[in-house]
Amino acid sequence: MADATYLLGLDYGNVRIGVAVASTVARLPRPLTTLNNTEQVFDEIAELIQQESVGLIVVGLPRGMDGGYTAQTHAAERFAQQLAKRLSIPVELADETLTSIDAEAELAGKPHNKAAVDALAATYILERYFAEHPAPTPERLA
Repeated sequence: MADATYLLGLDYGNVRIGVAVASTVARLPRPLTTLNNTEQVFDEIAELIQQESVGLIVVGLPRGMDGGYTAQTHAAERFAQQLAKRLSIPVELADETLTSIDAEAELAGKPHNKAAVDALAATYILERYFAEHPAPTPERLA
C-alpha cells in the first residue's frame, strides 16, 4: 500500500455499489458516488481509479449477525476476485458488518436515498480498514 495515494472503498450490492475515497495521508474517507451494478461497473471503477489516483481498493465483506458467511459474503468475495483480475491494483477485503445500518442512522431525519446510504456505508468500510491498518509511526518504522 506504500505507493497508494488514495484508497477506494466499495460497499458491494447486487443492485448498487457505494463508493468512497480516502487519502492514505489524511485517512478521512468521504462518500464519492454510487454505481449501478451492471456489466459496465468494472470500466466505471477503472475510470474512478484513474480520476482519484487510487492505489488500493477495499471491498466490504458482509457477514451474518453470527459472524458467519452468507450468500452476500460469497458474492462480495467473487466481486473482489473479479476486480483483482481485471485491474492492475491490489484489492483487499474489510469487515462491513452493520455499516449500512450505521449509515441509515446517520442520515435519519435528513432527506436521502438508498444511493446516499450505500456511499456513506463505503466510508465506514474505509474507516474500519484504517482502524485495522494503523498508519506507520516512527517507532514502527525503526
